[in-house]
Amino acid sequence: MNFDRYSAAKIPATLDDLRRRVAFALDRHPLCRNVEFDVVSMPRTRKSNWTVTLRTVAPTALWEASEIVADIQEAYELAAAA
Repeated sequence: MNFDRYSAAKIPATLDDLRRRVAFALDRHPLCRNVEFDVVSMPRTRKSNWTVTLRTVAPTALWEASEIVADIQEAYELAAAA
């Protein structure tokens, strides 16, 4: 069975939803609790239409924070404004 076609759909979310999801996910990881970030909309690429800029992140938390953000980006897309 081909599962790729079922997992390709991303869940639409607002900027506030994305900020909240990223904040909660980073807060759950002990190394990433002090990470400061911004969620930014951007022109659509083949993978995403939003990104996260990490403003303050400890060197020991960089890989973990990047992986957390990448997982969220795989699951969500920025919803079009109404």
